[in-house]
Parts: sequence; C-alpha cells; structure tokens
Amino acid sequence: MSTDAIPVDSDTIISLRRAIKDCTERGLSHASKWAAELLASVPLEKKRAVPKEIAFASTPSRPPQSRSPLIPNPPSTTSLHIDTGGVPVPQIPATNVEDIGARMAEMDIETNEEDLLSQGRACFDSKEFLHASHLLSKCSSVKGQFLGLYARYLASEKQALRDWNKMDGDRNQPTAPVNVLLSQLYECAAQISNTDPWILFIRGLLLYRIQRREESIECTIRSIERYPWNWSAWTLLTNLVNDGEELAGLIPLIPLPPTHPLVQFFHIKTLNVLHQPSENEIDMCDKLLAPDYFPNSLWIMSMRATALYHLHDFGQAEIQFKKILELDPYRVDDIDIYSNILYVTEDRLRLSKLAHEFLTVDKDRPEVCCLVGNHYSLRAEHDKAIKYFRRATQLDPTYLSAWTLMGHEYVEMKNSHAAIEAYRIAVEVNRKDYRAWYGLGQAYELLNMHQYALHYFQHATSLRPYDVRLWQAQAASYEEMGRLREAVECYKRALLGADVNESTISLKLAKLYDDLKEQKEAADYHMRVIHVCRATQKMLAEYAKSCIYVARFQFQTGGDLDLAKDLLDKVAGSNAEDANEAAELVKKVNAAIVAQVGATHEESSALDGTVVAGTNI
Repeated sequence: MSTDAIPVDSDTIISLRRAIKDCTERGLSHASKWAAELLASVPLEKKRAVPKEIAFASTPSRPPQSRSPLIPNPPSTTSLHIDTGGVPVPQIPATNVEDIGARMAEMDIETNEEDLLSQGRACFDSKEFLHASHLLSKCSSVKGQFLGLYARYLASEKQALRDWNKMDGDRNQPTAPVNVLLSQLYECAAQISNTDPWILFIRGLLLYRIQRREESIECTIRSIERYPWNWSAWTLLTNLVNDGEELAGLIPLIPLPPTHPLVQFFHIKTLNVLHQPSENEIDMCDKLLAPDYFPNSLWIMSMRATALYHLHDFGQAEIQFKKILELDPYRVDDIDIYSNILYVTEDRLRLSKLAHEFLTVDKDRPEVCCLVGNHYSLRAEHDKAIKYFRRATQLDPTYLSAWTLMGHEYVEMKNSHAAIEAYRIAVEVNRKDYRAWYGLGQAYELLNMHQYALHYFQHATSLRPYDVRLWQAQAASYEEMGRLREAVECYKRALLGADVNESTISLKLAKLYDDLKEQKEAADYHMRVIHVCRATQKMLAEYAKSCIYVARFQFQTGGDLDLAKDLLDKVAGSNAEDANEAAELVKKVNAAIVAQVGATHEESSALDGTVVAGTNI
C-alpha cells in the first residue's frame, strides 16, 4: 500500500469540524474526541483559510468503477444552492432531488424536536441511559431515534456488566458479560432508516455483537461510504478484520481511495491491533506527520510508537512516547503500551513515577490499572499486580491486555490452572491476539502437557508467523515429545528470522543433529556458533564446547586436522573449564598430524624411487 496520502485541504478541515459536531450530538464521544484531536493537529494557517460557517461537507468517494460489488454505485453528487442575499448557507450533498427533499424534511423534524433532543442528550451525557432512551422514544427524527437506540444499547451493556460482576468468579460465570437484548435491539435498528449512515453504523455494531460478521462488514462499509469521518465506524471495521490478508482484501471495498488519510489511519490501526505492523506502517506515520498533513497529531505519534513496540524497537518507541507526554502529560490513551515498554526494558524508576502520576489522573481507566499492574509485576509483587489487572477487567471485560498480563502473573506464581483460565478468557475476548495463545502454551508446558502446549503454540505462530520466539516454543515442545525431526525444522524456521549474530538456536540445532547421529550437520552448526562468537568478540569459554566438537569431528573423520589443532590449541591455552579435555585431544590430533606427515613423506619417497627406476630402464 502506498505511503503517500492526500494532503490536508479545506474539505478535510470542514469534514473534521462537522464530524466533531455530529458525533457529539449522537453520543459517540470516542469518535468526537478523535476528530477534535486530529483537527487540533492541523497547522493553524490551514484552518484559518477555511470559513467555519460551512457545514454538511462531503468527502469525495472512490469513482464508481472501482467500488466493490457489495456496495451499490450512487448517482453523481449535486449540491443545493439557495440565493439568500449573500448570507452563507449549508451546502447539502445529495444524490438526487428526492434525497434533497428528504434531507430538508429531516432537518425540519430535527428543528421541531430540538428541545426534546437537547433534553435527551443531556441525560445521555450524564450517563442516565435508560432515562435518555425513554425521552427520545418520542422522537420521529432519525437523529433522535439513533440516540435513543444507542442509549438503550449502552444501558443494556451496563446491566450485563453489572450482572457479570455480581457472579464474582462463580463457576457458572461466563467468560464475558452476556447482553441478552442485542437481537431485540438489532430488530429495532432494522426498522428505522436503511440509508442513514449512523443507523447503518449501529446496525453494523449490533450485527458484530451477535456474530453476524459478513453482514456487519457490509453495513459498516455502507455507513463509511455515506459518512466517512465517523471514526467509530472505522474502529468497528478494525475489530471485524481477522488477519493481514483479510485487511488487504477489504481495502479495495472501501469507497475511498487508498491514499485517503482515513484509509491509511485504518490500515495502521488495524495492523497494530493484529500485532503485524511493518516498516511500511512506520513510513506511513512519518508521512502523515509531515507539515502538509497532521504534524502535531498525538494519535498518529501514538500509532507510530505502538508499531515500533510491536517491531521490538523499544528504544525508539520509548522516545516517541516521551515526546507525546511532553506535549500532553495527561494523555491516558495507550499509556499501557508505554508501560509495557518500560517493563520490558526494566526501567523501574520511570515506571514507578509514571504509575504514581497517572493514578492521580484517572485511577478508574483500565489503561492506568494496567500501568500500575506492570509496576508491581516488575517489583515481583505478583499478588498486587493481579489485583490491578483484575480491576482493569472489571472496568472493561473486553480489555485484552489485562487478561493476558494476569495470566503471565499466574505463570510467574506457578499457578497454571488460574493462568489457563485468564488466557482462555483473553482468547474469547479476541481470538486474533497471539499473546493469549502463546500464554496458554506456556501454561500447559508448566503442566508437562506438551501436546496441548504445541497446539496453542501453533495457533500463535499462525497469527504471527515471523516471531522467532513462537517457532522456538514449538521446537521445544516437539523436543520434549521426542519428535526431533519436527524440532529441527522449527528451529531452522526460527533461525531465518533471528538476528545474524544469534547463536543459541544454532547450538540447539547442533545438539539435535548430534542426537540424531548426524555429526556432520551438528559440526556445521557448531562451526556457525564459532564464527558468530568470534565476530561478536565473545569470551572463548562461551564457545569452547563447539570448538572441541568440531575438532573431534575433524579428527575422527580424518578431515581438516590443522583446523582441529588450531581450535584445540586456543581452548587448551584458555581458562575455560574444557581446557583439560582440549589438551588431551590436541595430543591425539598432533600424533595424527605427525603420522599423516610421515605417511605423506613415505609415499613421496616411494614415488621418487619409482621415477628413478623408470629412468634406469
């Protein structure tokens, strides 16, 4: 996918301003916040050039010929122009005269219901969802019906969470809250408008929740086609993508060009969620942070830092997060990712400071609970860490990181059964995250149930096929099961993605080949270890055993005795624990070299005698 995006222009600014207003009016606070943050990152001179009175701006869609067969081609867009004596009026995008008339009629209804909408929205903002739903049930406008339906959905989710938490670990407690009203809510949504982008969005959301995935994808794409700047719709679409291949197949179906910033935002976000970003996504972020785009966007910076984290470039990821917190020290979003980086790099001081700071910012955000849990985990206070990870899951049962990290803590405490339970819930929450599958494999390893462990490691590897650790985990399981050939193949696959100076995997392969009585292959991998250790200037003691193995192989097969002597002399003259063994073996090698030289001399003399005799004849 191209990293070049369409630069920010007046249409983008108008669309963002409109999205902030529209999303706020419909209670989509996450999308409204996202649009506001993105708009704030646009350079001031660009925003000043755009009049604020313009509304109902549309974003150009992809040409009809490139649309998906799933999405009908709309007629060309026209705008309604009214002579008002120079007073600016909204430009209303419409597909035909009937649509213009319908939109005008809808605006009239909204105007008549303005007071009722304001009251309902006030209750919604106060989180009185049932109250808001009751008030808005009297609305006939599509906006009022959407807000009322969304309020009912949030109320039902709140009740399901309350019921789930009441079970408090009961054996009948399901892995996640069960909302029994989802199907009923979808039937209500299906009876409203079939063309309103907001209704299409909530239909897609409900279809996703009742596991009608393909229908949900279609509804969500239709919603994006009619209103591209609702970030909640893009977030929903991200949740519907299972892997990178599916993402590549889905992007051509989106009714926007691949160079549109929204498509690139979606692309980066989805691959981060799938833990599959590459350098290409880093390049995209860099382009989108250029002066012609969104140079001050903390969200894009955060996506860049997250991609670097998944690529294991912890140093650069930490630098990026530090910059984000310098610009906004109270930004909670993705602070859990930053805490993971500090945990991996074992920066105790910084992690402790961050935990104390953000507890005062918002102690009831799952990300902050995760941050504090990491802080206690790094201090080996596993009970306290579990307490905070569990608190995060109580606040948000779908918060995958907390379930996974809780499982890690139970593994540290050797409580395999509790770890398995936590990982299983993580898998139920999101089957696309390799960490929970990998965790299940580790937990079953502790129980010496290697067949089960292998199954989960294989699943994790299918989600993240280039992760060296996962191939090593598979190989270890095969080794424990006595399936050495399969273990060799897995280690070889791990070696392909490993660092060029990696020696541990080569040692594993050398041992396996030796167990298989294939000494030549074993000697080759020991020789590889020697080259790597010499290149990285490691102590001789770290690769002395490899030197002895290669030397013995050369001695026993009558191979390169000079190489064997050179390797053994170095080990014998060192302070390695294998020095005595090397000294004994070097005597035999020296004797073999002397014998070889003597044999060569005798052969040479015999040949000389033959030549002389021939001459006499």
